Amino acid sequence: MASTRLTHPGTSPSVFHGMVTVAPQMHRLFSLIRRAARADSTVLVRGESGTGKELVAHAIHAESPRHGRPFAAVNCATFTPELLASELFGHVRGAFTGAVRDKQGLLTQADKGTLFLDEIAELPLDLQARLLRVIQVRRFTPVGATSEVEVDVRVISATNAALRRKVAEGSFREDLMYRLRVVVLYLPRLVERDGDLEALTWHFIDEFNQQGLRRIHAIDRSAWEAMRVYPWPGNVRELRNNIEQAFVLGEGPVLRLEELAPEVRGEGEPPGAGEVPAPAPTLEDIQRQQLVEAIRATGGRRDAMAEMLGLSRSTLYRRLKRFGLT
Repeated sequence: MASTRLTHPGTSPSVFHGMVTVAPQMHRLFSLIRRAARADSTVLVRGESGTGKELVAHAIHAESPRHGRPFAAVNCATFTPELLASELFGHVRGAFTGAVRDKQGLLTQADKGTLFLDEIAELPLDLQARLLRVIQVRRFTPVGATSEVEVDVRVISATNAALRRKVAEGSFREDLMYRLRVVVLYLPRLVERDGDLEALTWHFIDEFNQQGLRRIHAIDRSAWEAMRVYPWPGNVRELRNNIEQAFVLGEGPVLRLEELAPEVRGEGEPPGAGEVPAPAPTLEDIQRQQLVEAIRATGGRRDAMAEMLGLSRSTLYRRLKRFGLT
């Protein structure tokens, strides 16, 4: 008769720069990381939310000749365009309201090291043009400055979106896409990593056992079956959150089904279920919005708009005429 509880296997998984695994899929990725680290080529890390894209970026940096140099990271989706420009390129005193002193940007801070750009698909178009120039000529101008700064930095970016689709929508420059994806690494989802659901579950239990809130030595069979069939859309991050919740809400040495999140237990709907989704914007909606933003950012100067959008002048004129923006 099958045991009613799952107990610790007593073995330890491999750990590679913070990534814990027993899965052959991850060991193949580690081999690719070591190879990619040897060169200075740009790397694009593809993977769903919660799979550990920043850990991959850290691993590439740590395995590279730049490992003793700075590593700087920014999430492109968490700043307004103006603040992101200042965060990346820095600014001089008086560049905008509130700029009371010079600020060194992440590009300068990461000089001779590595810059990691998470959620790169969310980078605004005008900043895409500036980033492209950094990659091409290793120079940039801080916000409000009149002279260029030279920088030597390796760029690693990450996204869970398809950049080719973003290019087709007009929200991402094709030339920048090709510059960023010289090397592409794909992070598998948790459910695609053979053996890692159990290995990571016990890894996180061991981690929280050390904190003294409670000590778990077994998992109830019903809890494990629920975890085993759940698709884990939030991947490793969601798994860790569930184990932490069990430590906070539960008691005793056995992790039980009722201590897990409702969606893992099969109760209730996942976030957003039942809501009427907003209609997806059409390609024309997206292109028109990009033109409006470019007009606002450049004051309507056609050469600057074409450069910002990565379009030829003839294509720009056709689009402006089509949308009545001439």
